[in-house]
Amino acid sequence: MLRIFKLAAFAILGALAASPVYAENKAVAVVNGTPIPQERLELHIKAAAAQGQQDTPELRKAIRDRLIDSELLSQEAIKKDLDKQPETAQNLILTRQTVLANAFMLDYVKGHPIGEDVLTQAYETAKKSAGNKEYNVRHILVEKEADAKSIAAKLKKGGKFDKLAEANSKDAGSKSRGGDLGWVPVGSIPTTYVKPFADAVMNLTKGQVSEPVQSQFGWHVIKLEDVRDLKLPAYEEVKPQIMQSLQQQAVQKMLAELRSKAKIE
Repeated sequence: MLRIFKLAAFAILGALAASPVYAENKAVAVVNGTPIPQERLELHIKAAAAQGQQDTPELRKAIRDRLIDSELLSQEAIKKDLDKQPETAQNLILTRQTVLANAFMLDYVKGHPIGEDVLTQAYETAKKSAGNKEYNVRHILVEKEADAKSIAAKLKKGGKFDKLAEANSKDAGSKSRGGDLGWVPVGSIPTTYVKPFADAVMNLTKGQVSEPVQSQFGWHVIKLEDVRDLKLPAYEEVKPQIMQSLQQQAVQKMLAELRSKAKIE
Protein backbone atom coordinates (compact mmCIF):
# COMPACT_ATOMS: atom_id res chain seq x y z
CA MET A 1 0.00 0.00 0.00
CA LEU A 2 2.74 2.44 0.92
CA ARG A 3 4.61 1.90 -2.33
CA ILE A 4 1.43 2.44 -4.37
CA PHE A 5 0.73 5.64 -2.45
CA LYS A 6 4.21 7.05 -3.11
CA LEU A 7 3.92 6.28 -6.80
CA ALA A 8 0.49 7.80 -7.11
CA ALA A 9 1.54 11.12 -8.60
CA PHE A 10 3.55 9.48 -11.34
CA ALA A 11 0.88 6.91 -12.13
CA ILE A 12 -1.70 9.64 -12.57
CA LEU A 13 0.62 11.51 -14.89
CA GLY A 14 0.55 8.48 -17.12
CA ALA A 15 -3.22 8.32 -16.95
CA LEU A 16 -3.62 11.96 -17.86
CA ALA A 17 -1.15 11.61 -20.68
CA ALA A 18 -3.31 8.89 -22.20
CA SER A 19 -6.56 10.81 -21.71
CA PRO A 20 -8.42 12.08 -24.81
CA VAL A 21 -8.87 15.40 -22.99
CA TYR A 22 -5.26 16.20 -23.72
CA ALA A 23 -5.19 14.95 -27.29
CA GLU A 24 -5.45 18.43 -28.78
CA ASN A 25 -4.06 19.66 -32.08
CA LYS A 26 -0.93 21.17 -30.55
CA ALA A 27 1.76 18.52 -30.64
CA VAL A 28 5.44 18.32 -29.78
CA ALA A 29 5.84 15.65 -32.46
CA VAL A 30 3.81 13.57 -34.90
CA VAL A 31 4.97 9.97 -35.21
CA ASN A 32 3.64 8.14 -38.27
CA GLY A 33 0.54 10.32 -38.16
CA THR A 34 -0.01 9.98 -34.39
CA PRO A 35 0.40 13.28 -32.51
CA ILE A 36 2.18 13.54 -29.17
CA PRO A 37 0.36 16.41 -27.44
CA GLN A 38 2.20 19.24 -25.72
CA GLU A 39 0.30 18.48 -22.51
CA ARG A 40 1.92 15.07 -22.32
CA LEU A 41 5.35 16.67 -22.38
CA GLU A 42 4.32 19.19 -19.73
CA LEU A 43 3.13 16.42 -17.42
CA HIS A 44 6.48 14.71 -17.67
CA ILE A 45 8.21 18.05 -16.99
CA LYS A 46 6.14 18.41 -13.81
CA ALA A 47 7.07 14.89 -12.76
CA ALA A 48 10.75 15.68 -13.34
CA ALA A 49 10.44 18.94 -11.38
CA ALA A 50 8.92 17.00 -8.47
CA GLN A 51 12.14 14.99 -8.41
CA GLY A 52 14.26 18.14 -8.28
CA GLN A 53 15.18 18.50 -11.96
CA GLN A 54 15.31 21.93 -13.57
CA ASP A 55 13.08 22.79 -16.53
CA THR A 56 15.69 23.33 -19.23
CA PRO A 57 15.70 23.06 -23.04
CA GLU A 58 17.94 20.01 -22.67
CA LEU A 59 15.45 18.30 -20.36
CA ARG A 60 12.56 19.07 -22.70
CA LYS A 61 14.46 17.65 -25.66
CA ALA A 62 15.34 14.51 -23.70
CA ILE A 63 11.72 13.97 -22.66
CA ARG A 64 10.47 14.66 -26.20
CA ASP A 65 12.90 12.06 -27.50
CA ARG A 66 11.70 9.52 -24.93
CA LEU A 67 8.08 10.16 -25.86
CA ILE A 68 8.89 9.64 -29.54
CA ASP A 69 10.76 6.42 -28.78
CA SER A 70 7.87 5.20 -26.64
CA GLU A 71 5.35 5.95 -29.38
CA LEU A 72 7.48 4.18 -32.00
CA LEU A 73 7.88 1.10 -29.83
CA SER A 74 4.17 1.05 -29.00
CA GLN A 75 3.25 1.24 -32.67
CA GLU A 76 5.57 -1.63 -33.49
CA ALA A 77 4.15 -3.70 -30.64
CA ILE A 78 0.61 -3.19 -31.95
CA LYS A 79 1.70 -4.12 -35.47
CA LYS A 80 2.87 -7.46 -34.11
CA ASP A 81 -0.36 -7.88 -32.09
CA LEU A 82 1.64 -7.94 -28.87
CA ASP A 83 -1.16 -6.06 -27.17
CA LYS A 84 -3.32 -9.15 -27.70
CA GLN A 85 -0.92 -11.52 -25.95
CA PRO A 86 -2.42 -12.74 -22.64
CA GLU A 87 0.45 -11.52 -20.47
CA THR A 88 0.58 -8.11 -22.14
CA ALA A 89 -3.18 -7.75 -21.94
CA GLN A 90 -3.10 -8.51 -18.21
CA ASN A 91 -0.29 -6.02 -17.67
CA LEU A 92 -2.32 -3.34 -19.42
CA ILE A 93 -5.27 -4.13 -17.15
CA LEU A 94 -3.07 -4.03 -14.05
CA THR A 95 -1.57 -0.70 -15.12
CA ARG A 96 -5.04 0.77 -15.59
CA GLN A 97 -6.14 -0.53 -12.19
CA THR A 98 -3.07 0.96 -10.51
CA VAL A 99 -3.65 4.35 -12.12
CA LEU A 100 -7.31 4.37 -11.07
CA ALA A 101 -6.53 3.16 -7.54
CA ASN A 102 -3.90 5.84 -7.07
CA ALA A 103 -6.19 8.50 -8.53
CA PHE A 104 -8.89 7.54 -6.04
CA MET A 105 -6.47 7.62 -3.11
CA LEU A 106 -5.19 11.07 -4.06
CA ASP A 107 -8.76 12.27 -4.45
CA TYR A 108 -9.64 10.80 -1.06
CA VAL A 109 -6.71 12.53 0.63
CA LYS A 110 -7.64 15.82 -1.04
CA GLY A 111 -11.24 15.45 0.13
CA HIS A 112 -10.23 14.61 3.70
CA PRO A 113 -7.70 17.28 4.69
CA ILE A 114 -5.90 16.92 8.01
CA GLY A 115 -6.26 19.98 10.20
CA GLU A 116 -3.45 21.79 11.97
CA ASP A 117 -4.88 20.79 15.34
CA VAL A 118 -4.65 17.10 14.44
CA LEU A 119 -1.07 17.52 13.24
CA THR A 120 0.07 19.35 16.38
CA GLN A 121 -1.69 16.80 18.58
CA ALA A 122 0.11 13.96 16.80
CA TYR A 123 3.41 15.78 17.31
CA GLU A 124 2.78 16.29 21.02
CA THR A 125 1.75 12.65 21.42
CA ALA A 126 4.94 11.51 19.70
CA LYS A 127 7.02 13.79 21.94
CA LYS A 128 5.38 12.41 25.05
CA SER A 129 5.80 8.78 24.02
CA ALA A 130 9.47 9.31 23.10
CA GLY A 131 10.36 10.46 26.61
CA ASN A 132 13.05 12.97 27.52
CA LYS A 133 16.11 10.71 27.33
CA GLU A 134 17.75 8.47 24.77
CA TYR A 135 20.00 5.48 25.31
CA ASN A 136 23.07 4.31 23.44
CA VAL A 137 23.14 0.51 23.68
CA ARG A 138 25.71 -2.12 22.77
CA HIS A 139 25.33 -5.86 22.79
CA ILE A 140 27.15 -9.09 22.06
CA LEU A 141 25.03 -11.91 20.66
CA VAL A 142 26.09 -15.56 20.96
CA GLU A 143 24.31 -18.88 20.57
CA LYS A 144 25.00 -20.51 23.92
CA GLU A 145 24.54 -19.39 27.50
CA ALA A 146 28.00 -20.68 28.40
CA ASP A 147 29.55 -18.40 25.77
CA ALA A 148 27.62 -15.42 27.11
CA LYS A 149 28.75 -16.16 30.67
CA SER A 150 32.35 -16.44 29.48
CA ILE A 151 32.15 -13.04 27.77
CA ALA A 152 30.52 -11.49 30.86
CA ALA A 153 33.36 -12.81 32.98
CA LYS A 154 35.97 -11.34 30.64
CA LEU A 155 34.23 -7.97 30.81
CA LYS A 156 34.30 -8.05 34.62
CA LYS A 157 38.05 -8.60 34.40
CA GLY A 158 38.48 -5.48 32.30
CA GLY A 159 37.88 -6.78 28.79
CA LYS A 160 36.92 -4.19 26.16
CA PHE A 161 33.29 -4.54 25.14
CA ASP A 162 33.81 -3.39 21.56
CA LYS A 163 36.70 -5.78 20.98
CA LEU A 164 34.81 -8.74 22.43
CA ALA A 165 31.81 -7.85 20.27
CA GLU A 166 33.93 -7.71 17.11
CA ALA A 167 35.48 -11.09 17.94
CA ASN A 168 32.41 -12.97 19.18
CA SER A 169 29.06 -11.40 18.26
CA LYS A 170 26.75 -13.16 15.82
CA ASP A 171 24.90 -9.93 15.05
CA ALA A 172 26.30 -8.99 11.64
CA GLY A 173 24.63 -5.59 11.75
CA SER A 174 26.45 -4.35 14.86
CA LYS A 175 29.49 -6.62 15.12
CA SER A 176 31.78 -4.39 13.05
CA ARG A 177 30.77 -1.40 15.20
CA GLY A 178 31.73 -3.11 18.43
CA GLY A 179 28.13 -4.09 19.14
CA ASP A 180 26.86 -0.51 18.88
CA LEU A 181 23.10 -0.37 18.24
CA GLY A 182 22.94 3.41 18.11
CA TRP A 183 20.75 5.85 20.02
CA VAL A 184 17.13 5.02 20.85
CA PRO A 185 14.58 7.25 22.64
CA VAL A 186 13.72 5.67 25.95
CA GLY A 187 10.04 5.58 25.04
CA SER A 188 10.81 3.58 21.89
CA ILE A 189 12.87 0.87 23.60
CA PRO A 190 9.89 -1.51 24.18
CA THR A 191 9.00 -1.41 20.47
CA THR A 192 12.57 -1.31 19.15
CA TYR A 193 13.87 -4.38 20.96
CA VAL A 194 12.33 -7.75 21.83
CA LYS A 195 10.89 -7.86 25.35
CA PRO A 196 13.68 -9.67 27.26
CA PHE A 197 16.26 -7.35 25.67
CA ALA A 198 14.18 -4.21 26.28
CA ASP A 199 13.50 -5.18 29.91
CA ALA A 200 17.22 -5.68 30.52
CA VAL A 201 18.12 -2.32 28.97
CA MET A 202 15.58 -0.48 31.11
CA ASN A 203 17.12 -1.97 34.27
CA LEU A 204 20.66 -0.81 33.44
CA THR A 205 22.40 2.37 34.52
CA LYS A 206 24.90 4.26 32.41
CA GLY A 207 28.05 2.18 31.87
CA GLN A 208 26.55 -0.97 33.36
CA VAL A 209 26.72 -4.40 31.68
CA SER A 210 23.92 -6.93 32.04
CA GLU A 211 24.07 -10.56 32.98
CA PRO A 212 23.41 -12.87 30.00
CA VAL A 213 19.90 -12.34 28.61
CA GLN A 214 18.11 -14.89 26.44
CA SER A 215 15.86 -13.97 23.50
CA GLN A 216 14.63 -15.82 20.44
CA PHE A 217 17.86 -14.75 18.72
CA GLY A 218 20.21 -16.28 21.25
CA TRP A 219 22.06 -14.99 24.32
CA HIS A 220 22.93 -11.31 24.76
CA VAL A 221 25.38 -9.44 26.90
CA ILE A 222 24.14 -5.84 26.94
CA LYS A 223 25.83 -2.58 27.87
CA LEU A 224 24.13 0.76 28.38
CA GLU A 225 26.93 2.82 26.87
CA ASP A 226 25.54 6.30 27.43
CA VAL A 227 22.44 8.34 28.28
CA ARG A 228 21.67 11.86 27.10
CA ASP A 229 18.81 14.33 26.88
CA LEU A 230 16.59 13.70 23.90
CA LYS A 231 16.43 16.60 21.46
CA LEU A 232 13.45 16.23 19.17
CA PRO A 233 13.16 18.20 15.91
CA ALA A 234 10.87 21.21 15.92
CA TYR A 235 7.28 20.76 14.78
CA GLU A 236 7.77 22.58 11.48
CA GLU A 237 10.71 20.32 10.60
CA VAL A 238 8.69 17.12 10.89
CA LYS A 239 5.27 18.44 9.91
CA PRO A 240 5.49 17.04 6.34
CA GLN A 241 6.37 13.57 7.66
CA ILE A 242 3.53 13.70 10.18
CA MET A 243 1.15 14.76 7.43
CA GLN A 244 2.24 11.89 5.18
CA SER A 245 1.95 9.37 8.00
CA LEU A 246 -1.57 10.48 8.94
CA GLN A 247 -2.64 10.51 5.29
CA GLN A 248 -1.38 6.97 4.85
CA GLN A 249 -3.25 5.90 7.98
CA ALA A 250 -6.42 7.50 6.64
CA VAL A 251 -6.03 5.71 3.29
CA GLN A 252 -5.45 2.37 5.02
CA LYS A 253 -8.54 2.90 7.18
CA MET A 254 -10.59 3.78 4.09
CA LEU A 255 -9.38 0.66 2.31
CA ALA A 256 -10.24 -1.49 5.33
CA GLU A 257 -13.77 -0.06 5.28
CA LEU A 258 -14.10 -0.79 1.56
CA ARG A 259 -12.98 -4.37 2.18
CA SER A 260 -15.48 -4.81 4.99
CA LYS A 261 -18.35 -3.73 2.72
CA ALA A 262 -17.22 -5.62 -0.36
CA LYS A 263 -18.30 -9.09 -1.36
CA ILE A 264 -15.00 -10.94 -1.71
CA GLU A 265 -15.20 -14.65 -2.51
